[in-house]
Amino acid sequence: MKTTYFLLSFLLMLCIISCQTEKKEATAVNQTQTKNFTSNDYQDLVTLFKAWRTFEKPPLLDGAPDYTVETFEKRWPRFKELQSKLQSIDTTNWPVENQVDWMIVWAEMNGYDFNHRILKPWSRDPAFYKTVWANRSDVPAHEGPTNHGTTELWTYTFPLSSEERSKLLSDLKIIAPFNTQAKKNLTGNARDLWVTGIRDIQNQSSLLTELKKRTSVKDDSELVSVIDDAIASTNDLVSWLQAESESKTGPSGIGKDNYTWYLQNVHLVPLTWEDEVMILKRELARAWTSLKLEEHRNRNLPALVEADSPEAYNKMADEAANSLINFLDEQDIVTVKPYFEPALREHLGEFIPKETRNFFAIGEHYDPRPLYSHFYHWFELARMDTEPHTSEIRKGPLLYNIWDSRNEGTATAVEEMFMQAGLYDDSPRTKEIVYIMIAQRAARGLGSLYAHANEMTMEEAGGVHSEYTPRGWMKTEKDLLIFEQHLYLRQPGYGTSYITGKYLLENALADYAKLKESQGKPFVVKDFFDTLNSIGNIPISLAHWQMTGSNDDLEMIKE
Repeated sequence: MKTTYFLLSFLLMLCIISCQTEKKEATAVNQTQTKNFTSNDYQDLVTLFKAWRTFEKPPLLDGAPDYTVETFEKRWPRFKELQSKLQSIDTTNWPVENQVDWMIVWAEMNGYDFNHRILKPWSRDPAFYKTVWANRSDVPAHEGPTNHGTTELWTYTFPLSSEERSKLLSDLKIIAPFNTQAKKNLTGNARDLWVTGIRDIQNQSSLLTELKKRTSVKDDSELVSVIDDAIASTNDLVSWLQAESESKTGPSGIGKDNYTWYLQNVHLVPLTWEDEVMILKRELARAWTSLKLEEHRNRNLPALVEADSPEAYNKMADEAANSLINFLDEQDIVTVKPYFEPALREHLGEFIPKETRNFFAIGEHYDPRPLYSHFYHWFELARMDTEPHTSEIRKGPLLYNIWDSRNEGTATAVEEMFMQAGLYDDSPRTKEIVYIMIAQRAARGLGSLYAHANEMTMEEAGGVHSEYTPRGWMKTEKDLLIFEQHLYLRQPGYGTSYITGKYLLENALADYAKLKESQGKPFVVKDFFDTLNSIGNIPISLAHWQMTGSNDDLEMIKE
């Protein structure tokens, strides 16, 4: 009996040694293959991109995305293999658009690296654990760091089909184990992120409560039971966060050097923290100066009249939508696609009593066109839905908000560009609203820069945001102020992207016009915007390169 036992033990030990040896040999072979891999084939980049995107989604833990330290450490070698493989792809002699795609993948991998080393939203940022979203964002993906297990209520049609009901049940069942994981993962000491993030989790509880009240949901006992579990779990997380917040004392900003690295290597913005401070100060002063001169010019004109009833607002909104679409079409600003007007009309807004209007609603009730110009966003999302880019790499939203300079920058830039092209020839005082909006974007971005440098708290950054917005329009309603500064602290570079993206787009337009002039060709505004649209929702620096052939900004970044 003992002989048999020892024999079996010996054979088992040999098996374990053999398996370990085979595993080591296989790992060594994979590492060697990666190390020796070289390619000049664009399709290899597409294949790698698909493998990268598959890897980027974390494995599951109790049905929820796994952001535990142990799992990150376990997966890190695989990430380094993918990164190494990307570096082994030789882009020599590739068309510019293919080289641009390589840069996109490079930037996304840098984003993963930065999140792993510095940003760590899963450990520093309670708002990262919000999973329920009622509305679609007006940009390609949600603003700020977002987990991989979200429930997108806006994608469901109520009453639910059988298939949708099953999907919603599966989505909601993630919440309880994810909240349990949050208590383990959230070990950071970023006080402003922690305290303000509690609001996001409380908001989730409210969204779930409203969901349960829906006529087509409230009588579904199984669905209601799952929602109740999600609400209880969410409320428990709120209580835990509140209790833990008392011990949180650290800064929330990432520091100037990290901020600059992130700007350049992830969002491909060829600027430093100091550059952005200079640009935003300049835009703030320019906006205030232009506003005051515009007010002087218009001093003998009657003041704008605000909509004072739902009927007045609806009439104004309808006329504004017609005015913008007709202007873009008749003045050859951009090719107006059939989906432009429906996309805009879904977001015309509604009458809001004067005492509860926030910054954007104030201007919207005088003349909605400046805000509707910013709604260029919805044209771009409709394009993504109906005419997705042919490149597999550009077809969907880029990760880590890498699109911010493109989408927020363009939406902000066209507010003034459309004005300069004549949109408000029928209403000179509307130009004042445009400059007020530019000043607000510059002020809030400037505050966010100081917060990330840890030279100001989030509240102090909000003071810059509020005090330097003309006419006191940021002092009427505090929720918007908190929402914006919190987002910009969560997502480095986002608060400044409206103004710096505008700056980069203006540079691209200038170089594009200069190129046409050197070729003896006329500059056509419509051609510029159509070309920009065809390139997709990628960083302005990449669009600039593809439109003009100049990659000077990117060469600076990669040095």
